[in-house]
Amino acid sequence: MLQANTSPWLPGVPGTAGHCLWLMGLSGAGKSALARSLEQALRAAGQQAFVLDSDALRAGLCQDLDTSPGGRREYLRRLAEVARLMVDAGVLVIVAATSPLDADRRAARELFTPGTFTLVHLNTPLSVCAARDPKGLYQAAREGRAQQLSGLDGPWQAPEDAELVLDTSHCSLLQATARLAAALRQGVGSSGTLC
Repeated sequence: MLQANTSPWLPGVPGTAGHCLWLMGLSGAGKSALARSLEQALRAAGQQAFVLDSDALRAGLCQDLDTSPGGRREYLRRLAEVARLMVDAGVLVIVAATSPLDADRRAARELFTPGTFTLVHLNTPLSVCAARDPKGLYQAAREGRAQQLSGLDGPWQAPEDAELVLDTSHCSLLQATARLAAALRQGVGSSGTLC
């Protein structure tokens, strides 16, 4: 279910400021898939959009970081700094990152000019995420090959300040993309429940 509780804004419209749409949730919630799908939909509508996906950044800019609490914090700091630079350049940036801790999400939000950051919580149940298990992380955790998986045996704090909340177990990827794109066009604050 997608719910909104913030003021309207117009992402990626020529002549307007950039914006960061930060998709966060458990592994398997659909962050990367929704980010890519939304990026394609926005570009098809003539809006400039770019995805910063956590997996791609871990392979490049953040390859020197481990998964310790300090490494995760620094990783999210770098991700937020890159996103802010892009927003400053007028780009609608769609970030896809687990972002399990409130303090790290607050630190990311504080880098942005007020009104240019929207937190989207993909609040998909753990059981659904574990059944999807696109990266095999839940299986690895069950077999003892992975530890500190957010929501399982690692830290997880569901956000209380998300502007949008979406449970991807209640709608298809295409439905979620269309509804989120419509919410962005209409202004997030007037979106109501979308799925």
